[in-house]
Amino acid sequence: MKNRKQQLTRLFFVFLTAATLWYLNEVLCVKSDHGIDQGRAMYYQPRNSIDVVMMGSSHIHCDIDPGILWHDYGIAAFDYSAAAQPLWNTYHYLVEFCKYQNPKVVVLDLFSPAIDKEDYQYTWLRQNLYGVRFSLNKLQMLFASAEPDKIEDYFPAFFYHHNRFGELSAGDFLYPFTKGEELRAFKGFTPYFQRNPQERPNLTETERGSLTTKSEYYLNRIIEFAEEKGIELFLVVTPYITVEQDELVYNRIREIAAQHGLQFQSTNYYYDAMGLDFETDFHDDSHLNYWGAVKFTHYLAKELKARYDLPDRRGDARYESWEENYRATATYVEENTGTTDNGTPGTGDP
Repeated sequence: MKNRKQQLTRLFFVFLTAATLWYLNEVLCVKSDHGIDQGRAMYYQPRNSIDVVMMGSSHIHCDIDPGILWHDYGIAAFDYSAAAQPLWNTYHYLVEFCKYQNPKVVVLDLFSPAIDKEDYQYTWLRQNLYGVRFSLNKLQMLFASAEPDKIEDYFPAFFYHHNRFGELSAGDFLYPFTKGEELRAFKGFTPYFQRNPQERPNLTETERGSLTTKSEYYLNRIIEFAEEKGIELFLVVTPYITVEQDELVYNRIREIAAQHGLQFQSTNYYYDAMGLDFETDFHDDSHLNYWGAVKFTHYLAKELKARYDLPDRRGDARYESWEENYRATATYVEENTGTTDNGTPGTGDP
């Protein structure tokens, strides 16, 4: 009997220690809607419910509103992206995504390989890593993303989290108990609300440039993986103030796409079709603001509907969280701009 009591006491303290460590990690972990929250939210989506996943850099989660895709077109979509995401991270994100989902279409943003030419990109690496659960795939992504002598700066994440004690809020302490509901209804969209006029690019470059060896290698791995899984791959460049140097890279990507029979569209050639206004629809030279994102999302939805056979999921009880997401986005937009409905200007919209 005494030994049994001792064993139960030990088990209790082991459980208490594990629960305490779990709670502290959840409280202290970084929360960010520029990659980390997108990564975490993926695990809370109904299994095999997402038909279209948008992947790549912040151009995805700032420029594409899954709420509109759902409400207006019945497309069950998710922004699974992170700031400045290089293609080696996108590849491992796709592997991770397909553990839980069976998407029909991947919309792949190709902005980052045109802009960032370094084989190791550290500025936004935590945004790309910390939303992904521990697994062999995550370790492989880490080793593809950081040089050996820098691994300890990013893994394990808890050593970075513990520095956050001085910036914790009440929401952090509640997060372990509220995150499930919050992340289930979060589909990745992170809109900007500033309006900064931009000069419209004049695109004339026809020559072909190149991707870095590492970027081209991982682009081909993404293509091969999608083919193995029977996933349609739609290569895109979302609207921004592009320059001729970037277009050299996109011309090479267009060539790669043609070799594989893939569809590629640089939407910088379709500003007028979207109705983009360079005085009102940009947050900066790289991102659309909310009003530009609404226009681009409608344009993308029509392209997806025209190119692929996508089901209309509206009315299906499994997709209630998409309707929750649409309503939550409408509320968030109204709080920030006075807009009364998603994409409909209200009295507070300048």
